[in-house]
Amino acid sequence: MIGLIIAIVLFNFIAFKTNKRLTANQIVHIWAFTIALQQLGDLYIDTKYHGYWYFSKDIDGWSEIPTLTVLLPPVNMMFLNWYPFGRLFHKRIRYVFYWVIAILLYEAITLLPEPWGYFNYGWWNLWHSAIIDPLLLLIVLGYYKWICKLENKLLARKK
Repeated sequence: MIGLIIAIVLFNFIAFKTNKRLTANQIVHIWAFTIALQQLGDLYIDTKYHGYWYFSKDIDGWSEIPTLTVLLPPVNMMFLNWYPFGRLFHKRIRYVFYWVIAILLYEAITLLPEPWGYFNYGWWNLWHSAIIDPLLLLIVLGYYKWICKLENKLLARKK
């Protein structure tokens, strides 16, 4: 639990302190979308197929609330805030690659025994995450672009 609390405080502090791009509306959208997407994934991989779990295999819910609500949304905020929009394609690919490496390193740390770690593997492993994480980052990026497009459409209509 100690590792989780440190990560939550650190990720949220960095995300909000360094944010220069995301509006409050975009933050709310990314936050809600991240929780929904994570919950959907966890519903199957964690709860139904026991690929991984937080803290214990039991479904008590309370100990998982921080991991589902305040851990990953600030990470997605940082990813989007620093994303190299308008840069060459290979720079954007390299940026996603570096983020996947960072996420995999963090995931490896979460596998440490408690109190530092809180994540456990069933049949899931880091290779699964290495394949899925870039897709998840691209989904978040696509969602952000869609939200920006909707905002621009709304602003254009108001003029």
